[in-house]
Amino acid sequence: MQDLEQAENETRAERERQTETTKRQTFLVLLGCSILQLPIWGMAMTFGIFQEAYTQEMPFHGSQTSTGVVGTTMNGVMYLSLPILSTALESGRYVRWRRTVAICGICLSSAGYLLSSWSTEVWHLIALQDVLAALGGAMLFSPQTLFLDEWFQSGNRATAYGVQLSSKNVVGTACPFLMYALLQNLGFRGALRVWAGIVLASGLFAILLIPNSPRLEPRRPRKIPWTFLKHRTFWIYTFANIIFSAGYGLPQTYLSNYASGILHLSNVLSSLMIVLFNLPGILSGVGFGLLSDRLHVSASSNTLISALGSGLCALFLWGLKSHQVPGLLISFAVGYGFFAGGYSSTWGGWIKELEKEAADLNEAINTGMVYGLFNGARGIGYVVGGFVGVELLKAGAVQPSHKWAYGTNYGALILFTGLSAVLGGSTFVGKACGGRRRWI
Repeated sequence: MQDLEQAENETRAERERQTETTKRQTFLVLLGCSILQLPIWGMAMTFGIFQEAYTQEMPFHGSQTSTGVVGTTMNGVMYLSLPILSTALESGRYVRWRRTVAICGICLSSAGYLLSSWSTEVWHLIALQDVLAALGGAMLFSPQTLFLDEWFQSGNRATAYGVQLSSKNVVGTACPFLMYALLQNLGFRGALRVWAGIVLASGLFAILLIPNSPRLEPRRPRKIPWTFLKHRTFWIYTFANIIFSAGYGLPQTYLSNYASGILHLSNVLSSLMIVLFNLPGILSGVGFGLLSDRLHVSASSNTLISALGSGLCALFLWGLKSHQVPGLLISFAVGYGFFAGGYSSTWGGWIKELEKEAADLNEAINTGMVYGLFNGARGIGYVVGGFVGVELLKAGAVQPSHKWAYGTNYGALILFTGLSAVLGGSTFVGKACGGRRRWI
């Protein structure tokens, strides 16, 4: 009897040790993935500050307005690469190469920023930052997303995604100060060289923190389950994501320029607009995840709150008197940053909904790959929005009156940002219309 009790006590103690170890490992995964937001998104989220520097210094040959494409295209290339990388690294022969791919991505991204510091043409900047550095960022982002997906399998996945996105916004809040200081003291060429070193050091440190996944055992390559592509829900969320993302990158790129060019604010205050834009996302990233996980708000309703709030902020706070009242521009930056910053956190609810549909129909689903495809859809939106943004600036005012901000050179761009955000909440309408969940 004593032997039986001793065995039970040992088993219980071993289980507690395993639980404690797992908690420590999941914390390290979350910490490492959070730090990785710095090398992945530090430049992409604060490119507006570099855009302002390029506009003022005009250091490149070629069309200066083309530099506005760099920030959005950088995001777009990263997101577009994710479906391919996520599919390749999710299972089969390439699973064990995730960490190696991430390290190669860090080195490639660092090299892209370093080499771009010697750019003399706009196309040099596009090739090195939008292609080389962005591809490196994708090679880093895809493995870290899969790490997160594997370690957080239970009901806290949306919250884990939210923490990661909040960390992304911490980076977007802190980096404007860093970038501004580097640009003021070193110029854009010196700033890019220092940033290349930061990307390399922070990326390697974060990768060392993340433990190996317990599921990374040798596995036979599995047939990829593509049945989710027949689900109406997947396409509703995908198209809404593309539309929303087409406008989302524009304030990040042009807000600082708008503040200095239209309101004639100083460089410091113009850079502060990017901070105010990214800061609320720290709260909304976790908040929208908790709405899904804890309060069980439906995925379509959660998305509608984020999209409609973003659209109203753009149409009314940015579009009306922001060209004359700095307080309205600040309110827009904070309000839009809060609602739009939480949009990606609603994806956890999208995936849960797709998982439920797959379970009801006895289908397999690969959540890591689905998340990668949602990122790919966002990439399409970013790329489209980048090129549309340049043309909208050429189009200028929506109407000639200077009574509203729509009458400035940014009028068409403001309207596009607001409408794309509102349409990004169309998932609620699509889901409310009902119909068959599966088309075939």
